Order: sequence, then structure tokens, then C-alpha cells
Amino acid sequence: MHRCLQLARAGAGYVAPNPMVGAVLVHHNRIIGEGYHREYGMPHAEVNCIASVKNADRHLISESVLYVSLEPCAHYGKTPPCAELIIQHRIPKVVVGCRDPFPEVNGKGIEKLLAAGITVITGVLEKECRELNKRFFTFHTQHRPFIVLKWAQSRNGAIAARDGSAVQISNAYTNRLVHRWRSEEPAILVGTRTAMLDNPSLTTRLWPGEHPVRLVIDRTLKLPGTLQLYDAKAPTVIFNEHRHTVPDSDRMLRGGNWFYQVSGEVSIVQQVISALYHLRIQSVLVEGGAQILQLFINENSWDEARIITNESLVIPGGIKAPKLINEMQTGEEHFFSDSITYYIHSASKQ
Repeated sequence: MHRCLQLARAGAGYVAPNPMVGAVLVHHNRIIGEGYHREYGMPHAEVNCIASVKNADRHLISESVLYVSLEPCAHYGKTPPCAELIIQHRIPKVVVGCRDPFPEVNGKGIEKLLAAGITVITGVLEKECRELNKRFFTFHTQHRPFIVLKWAQSRNGAIAARDGSAVQISNAYTNRLVHRWRSEEPAILVGTRTAMLDNPSLTTRLWPGEHPVRLVIDRTLKLPGTLQLYDAKAPTVIFNEHRHTVPDSDRMLRGGNWFYQVSGEVSIVQQVISALYHLRIQSVLVEGGAQILQLFINENSWDEARIITNESLVIPGGIKAPKLINEMQTGEEHFFSDSITYYIHSASKQ
């Protein structure tokens, strides 16, 4: 199952809104096949695993044990049901990491295997399997996106210069890591002030992978169309109080600028969260600025936070970084002048 998880992680940034899944086929303690879900709409892990078995070993499939990190699907979606494929190959035993919370599956795959006389063992490394797909599980069980906060700050806790203008805080290595983070989330959010002063592109140009859907809060539509956010390199959704043109699904966001109308009388944080769920966007990276980040924090609407601190930089009189509430530190890394501290919201502790 550890190998299943290792394989599954290779699909990060490519399979959403599907979960990351790995599968391993074992005959008498020898792996004869393995695979993972590589890309949304393409074959699932079980299909790739069985297809990888060499011709000389294919007669062993019906005598093997299939390990899979997530319950095999039992419905027709972009691909046929994996449970039926397992039955067709007469695999006698399946070991499942955890059940799939997606309503079209959620136990149905396991039931189909059991009904076919297949031995099924569940809950192997369940915590690890759920953690791998925490975005997917949060979306389908809590009906909201998984929310990651990120900011960079100086040693004295400043996020920008006194006038709000951008300051290069993190180093080149950490910047590349941030772009990897962007590739792992389907959406990224900034506020009006950050969009205006920093003019960010919010793309993954320093890391391979798809650009996230760019989200910007611009209530009065005052941001100029010359900003990099509007360069059509990735779709951009503008949360505003005047126009609404956004489609019903994130899969229809194929570039261009879209407008999502919000109310000035309701929490913008909760409206963004509701909109992302409606658009089937399972997670979002909130990059700033300080005011928007603090709004998410104050409303307890976050799951993880990643804070980059340049230990060698001081910004006199700079704009103060947000302050976390109900946080639990889970780790820390150091890359030259930068330290990265990782937190989860205390309510996320199992």
C-alpha cells in the first residue's frame, strides 16, 4: 500500500477533480504490475496496473492480489468501472486503502467486488490514503473546497513595503517551490490591492504543470485590463458586484476572463467558497494580500497555511503579515535564507 501511495502522488496536479490513486498487483510477494491515475479523463490506476503486466506474467493475474489506495469505481464516468475490470480478470483478492466518498462510488465498488465472490480487505493505511486525497475528501464530505493559505514575510513580520508595494522576499529556490504548489491546486486567489500593486501572473511558469484558474476579488471592477491576470494564459474569474458571465463548471473555464457576481452584504469569503464548490473546484491557494488572508483566518475558513520567512530581511515600517488563529504547526523547512513553516487548522486534527 505504501507503493500505491508513492505511485499515486505522481498524478498530483494532473488528475483533479479526480483523486490521486495508485495500484499494485502482487503474485506471491512479487509485483507483476503497477500503475496510477495519470491524467483526468484518462485510464484509472487499476487499468494502468493491469495493462502493465508483461505477457509472460499475464496468466498470473487471476492468482494475484490487487492493492489499490482508493476504492475501485463502480460507475461509468469518463472511463468504464474499474470494479468490472477486476471481476473480468478474475482477480481473487483486493486490498483497499480507503472508501471513496464520491456519491457515485461510496461503497458500491466494494459491494460489486464482494458480490462477485472477491475477497476485499479495507482500511489498510487508511489515514495515509485519506491524507493523500484530503482535497477530494473535503470537497465531497464537507461540500467546500480545501483552502491553503500562503504568504512570504520578512524577519520582522512584514509582508510588503510601507506603501503596500511589493518587495522580493523569498529566494529563487523557494519561488520555484511556490510554483510547484500552484501546479497542485486548481485555483489561486488574490485581492484587488495585491492585483493592482504586484501585478502578478499567478502562473506555474517556474514548474511544469497546468496553470491554476486565477481568482481575483474586484468588487467595483476597477482593475485595469492591462494586468497580467487578464493575459489569457489561464482563465481568470473576477468576483464583483456588477456582472455575471461565469459558466457552470470549472471544466468550461478554458481561458479568457469570467465574471462572478457577489453581494456586498454577505461575507466575501463565504461567497467565494460557495462559488468554488458550485464550479467543482476542489481546492484553492490563497496568496494574498494581508487583508484577504486575514479574512479567511478570522472566519476559520482555512485548512493549511504555509508561511515563508526570509530570516535575513527586515522591512522597516512594512505592512504586517496576517496572524493565524487556531493553528497547529506540522513542520518546518529551511532553504538558504528562507524558512517555511507549515500549519494546519486545529479543527483538521484527526
